[in-house]
Amino acid sequence: MTDAAALLTRCRARGLTIATAESCTGGMVAAALTDVAGSSDVFERGLVTYSNAAKIALLGVDPATLDAQGAVSEQVAAEMAAGLLARAPVDIAVSVTGIAGPGGSEHKPEGRVCFGLATRAGTRTETVDFGARGRAEVRAAATAHALALLAAATY
Repeated sequence: MTDAAALLTRCRARGLTIATAESCTGGMVAAALTDVAGSSDVFERGLVTYSNAAKIALLGVDPATLDAQGAVSEQVAAEMAAGLLARAPVDIAVSVTGIAGPGGSEHKPEGRVCFGLATRAGTRTETVDFGARGRAEVRAAATAHALALLAAATY
């Protein structure tokens, strides 16, 4: 797992601030950051937008994107991250949306998680299939991956 304290130190040194928009991780990325004392000068806010309605209302995700692609998609992850960046006074926004399990489908299996990372330079996305290793493990792996994305964005 990426060291949240080191990430926060690097952001602090560069004057960068962070926000999170989380679905399947339910705030675990925000919790990892705020577990570090003094994180409030870097971590600005975290939103748990578990429902589609929350994604629309709080992040500005287009209902048409949700209808066409589903919540677990790179398109929705991109809109989540970009929407948060537009609404929060931060430099970096990360989003997480996926299927932690149990369950899934042939097209969207358990363990599939989509990530978005938005900065003033633009937004990028990626999908990771962690596999059907159980809800807790998928959520932990997704949290670690989101922290690694944030760390990579600070170099």
